[in-house]
Amino acid sequence: MNHKQKTTILTKAQALSSRKWFLFDAEGKNLGRLSSEIAKVLRGKHRPDYTPNVDCGDGVVIINAEKVAVTGMKEARKIYKTYTGFVGGQREVPLATMRARHPAYILKRAVEGMMPKTRLGGQQVRKLRIFVGPEHTMQAQNPTPVNI
Repeated sequence: MNHKQKTTILTKAQALSSRKWFLFDAEGKNLGRLSSEIAKVLRGKHRPDYTPNVDCGDGVVIINAEKVAVTGMKEARKIYKTYTGFVGGQREVPLATMRARHPAYILKRAVEGMMPKTRLGGQQVRKLRIFVGPEHTMQAQNPTPVNI
């Protein structure tokens, strides 16, 4: 007997109708490990009906972004670099300073770095919401808490 299972291929409409939202608490979690889990959920790789060419990922809400942990000497040595485009316009901001100024940027940058650099990856990363502190404004989406 030859029992072949058919591969499930999602359409855009099916993916949209089955979209859920998840709530991650970043307090005390390692930056890289948390970011990779979030990227997996945004891409939809946690679902059995994952389809690579369809945005079948779910939405992610992150709270307590300022309390994400880093290991080793990263707090002092990790540097975020940006370039303005002008001569001498390279800016360097250490992690500790970035945490004080824009704590949500740390997680956003880490997750975006793990997403595909395509139009689909950009579309998937738009379902990411990051909040500083324990409160969020996404109650209407009824996010499911995730414990990693």
